[in-house]
Amino acid sequence: MARSTAPDEVPGVPARRAALRLLDAVLRRGDPLDQAAPPILRGIERGDDRALALAIAQESLRWMADLDALIDGATRQVLPEDAKARSVLRIMLAQALRLGLPGHAVVATGLPLLVGGPRRLAHGVFSAVTRGGAALPPAPTLPPPVAARWSEAWGDRVGVIAQGLAEPPPLDLTLRDPAETSLWAERLGGQSLAPGHIRMARAGSVEVLPGFGEGSWWVQDLSASVPARLLGAGEGRRALDLCAAPGGKTMQLAAAGWKVTALDKSSRRTERLTENLRRSRLEAEVVVADALTWQPDAPFDAILLDAPCSATGTCRRHPDVLHRHAALEELVALQAAMLQRAAGWLAPGGTLVYAVCSLEPAEGELQAAAFTGLWQVPVMDEELPAGLSAQDGNFRSDPGMLADKGGIDGFFAARWRKI
Repeated sequence: MARSTAPDEVPGVPARRAALRLLDAVLRRGDPLDQAAPPILRGIERGDDRALALAIAQESLRWMADLDALIDGATRQVLPEDAKARSVLRIMLAQALRLGLPGHAVVATGLPLLVGGPRRLAHGVFSAVTRGGAALPPAPTLPPPVAARWSEAWGDRVGVIAQGLAEPPPLDLTLRDPAETSLWAERLGGQSLAPGHIRMARAGSVEVLPGFGEGSWWVQDLSASVPARLLGAGEGRRALDLCAAPGGKTMQLAAAGWKVTALDKSSRRTERLTENLRRSRLEAEVVVADALTWQPDAPFDAILLDAPCSATGTCRRHPDVLHRHAALEELVALQAAMLQRAAGWLAPGGTLVYAVCSLEPAEGELQAAAFTGLWQVPVMDEELPAGLSAQDGNFRSDPGMLADKGGIDGFFAARWRKI
């Protein structure tokens, strides 16, 4: 008698099961995808399968409202929002409509996830959608709470922002030595949108790219590199990087000649910061402490506060942020408190840059407008990457900008000086 094949013995099923668990972690528990992924993917041996599981989860989250509309249009009775069959259909349709995987492979690896469940229903819905020639819209439909909030904040621009979320972003690198921009652009086969920046098409593991082992560059979205750029050259002066982990801005500041103190309250995240400093052969004093209770022993010439925030500006690379509730009022209060403390640590003539990777005005424009006590130093167009411009003296980007060059994350930054 032939032995029946257990689900995990069907090639490809473990990756799909991992994708399903990732969706559950985000939608049911509210976990960030990058925190949920390591333990869930740990049991999958092949790197390609781990990458596939993550890609399936990301595309399911990116297009979830539109996938749900297709599912609901092919069922007589609407499946509950938290039904396992709905989640399985989401990942099945994401594979077929976004990742281009053949239907037979999607069915063979998806239906085993519903052992004891409505497999016939799922197969029927999947077949009805795919054989009917259904397609996703040009831009993802934003979850209703996000769409309402951003429509109020950005008006008609919300459609442009949504269009910027349609595709996973390219890979951005920040160079340790901006003078080598042309060299690394040629060596890596990328393009540069600013001195010290290289943009590449997404590939496999970054660890195998030239220059990684030598610490010649690190991964950092172009918009995330702007706040440190606004502080200029350090020339041996003292700088404080608040909420510093995983270290991209710390390395920027150190490479620009600042004597950096990097502070973060997470010991786990500061371990990664220390590893990044070691790899890049850059130096900084690393401090594990809470910025609301820590006190420096001397004032700083520059402070960069990349404050805790909703992170909604990173939604093109982290689509899970669109589906997780952010306690905006609590975050805004925390940001205001950290701004006030940071301002008190500046030396006369010192510069403070406040930044958030957020598309919420309450965390950006409104937070900066409410801050008093220091002299605003307007951000100038010539300080920004080509194609971006200052807005009311501040830096503001969104995923709809630089669309012809691969886009950019949403970021806000403001700058002040102590007289």
